[in-house]
Amino acid sequence: MPANTLSVLMPSVNNLTARIFVRAAGLDFEELDVWGKKDAPEFTRKDPAQLTPMLEEEGLPKGSLWESCAIMQYLCNKHDLGQFYPTDPGERAMVDSAMFYLVGTLYPLVARATYPALGFPQYAGEVATSDAGDDMKAQAQKDAEAAIAEPLDVYRAFFLEGKEFIGGSAPSIADIRLAATLEFLNGIDYEFPAWAKEYMTAVETALGEAYSEPAADVREFIASVKSQAA
Repeated sequence: MPANTLSVLMPSVNNLTARIFVRAAGLDFEELDVWGKKDAPEFTRKDPAQLTPMLEEEGLPKGSLWESCAIMQYLCNKHDLGQFYPTDPGERAMVDSAMFYLVGTLYPLVARATYPALGFPQYAGEVATSDAGDDMKAQAQKDAEAAIAEPLDVYRAFFLEGKEFIGGSAPSIADIRLAATLEFLNGIDYEFPAWAKEYMTAVETALGEAYSEPAADVREFIASVKSQAA
């Protein structure tokens, strides 16, 4: 039996993060595609939040764990993968900060800008799930897209200043999380700044097939959605 089991949704960039990581880290794993199965009793017993990716691994107190950043942090800690998650407290704090800033600030904007185009449901309380008219919903999507530029540039100006990657000379788990997230912006033909294009290419080049192979699922999904909308 594989040491790690990942339940995933192939088109998701949140899932892509963990899929890239287990490959890059050379871990023994099995992937289960749970598209359309997250509300099944056998899944919700393990994951009442119905979130993916979900890791199942014998060392976990509950036997399962969700949230891509938490999964990567746990596996790095367990397997001493300091090349992805530095052990120096200061360097580790920067990786953590970059990931939490993404989850709390950048990703909500990416979701609001891209989910309508990709056909993904948004969260309760968003304009997209309200009784607002189509014009207001379209404007909210445009506003979110425009707002991405500021937090995205924080990565250039702060986390990447003087370095190729957030992790320094090689991609860290924060780099994997950021590069994977930015893949969704291709769904709306986002105008990436030159540095962001170079950064994404550098992460993929450094990780090779560990990145390209799972990223192909997201890219194929985006291409399919865009072709249907054309």
